Amino acid sequence: MSKFLKFWRQYAFLILFAFLILGLLDFRIGMAAIICMVAPIVLSIFRGRYWCGNLCPRGNFYDRVVSKFSSKRKVPRFLKSNYFRILMVIFVFTVFTLGIKNNWGNAYGIGMVFYRIIVVTTLVGVILSLFFNNRTWCYFCPMGSIAAFIAHLRKSKKVLQVSNSCIACKLCEKKCPMAISPYDFKGSCLSHKDCIQCKKCAESCPKKSIGYEKLKPDE
Repeated sequence: MSKFLKFWRQYAFLILFAFLILGLLDFRIGMAAIICMVAPIVLSIFRGRYWCGNLCPRGNFYDRVVSKFSSKRKVPRFLKSNYFRILMVIFVFTVFTLGIKNNWGNAYGIGMVFYRIIVVTTLVGVILSLFFNNRTWCYFCPMGSIAAFIAHLRKSKKVLQVSNSCIACKLCEKKCPMAISPYDFKGSCLSHKDCIQCKKCAESCPKKSIGYEKLKPDE
């Protein structure tokens, strides 16, 4: 499983490319996007925003491709605010619902609604990355926001944990694409609602203090 996940994290962005190209040839393929709408919410019940940092093809595109030319500047606070996230959820779902309603019974039309939303939101993410970091869209992605809310309520323990061996060197914070400070969670689960479980903090930790292993009392 770990080998497959490693391979997926290397090339998942190709799924997005294939979707965008094949969707132009047949809009019905756009309906496959429902997987990326349902999966992050279902998985958030058990693993927090694990989908966003490990399995999302678009997230992988932002990491593997867009990160090479993003400005890497801090994302404005208002784009991360709950008010803006709620507004985005309402707006996107309203547009989506009206689109489905107007095309009900027409597979091509419904597929086009899915396809259009993926194309437009992906472009929004790319444009924002030119001004801020490559994961800017992930702060207010409607499905990511819902997943973050569920994860916050569920407080799953199957997420990254920070042991007491952490020395707060802050290298993890510099590597986190979501501008989280993992060292603030020393001795407990990394339960921040925006943690996408990408493990970049764990990979950068010189003390190996961050991981999925269960914390021991004396750590």
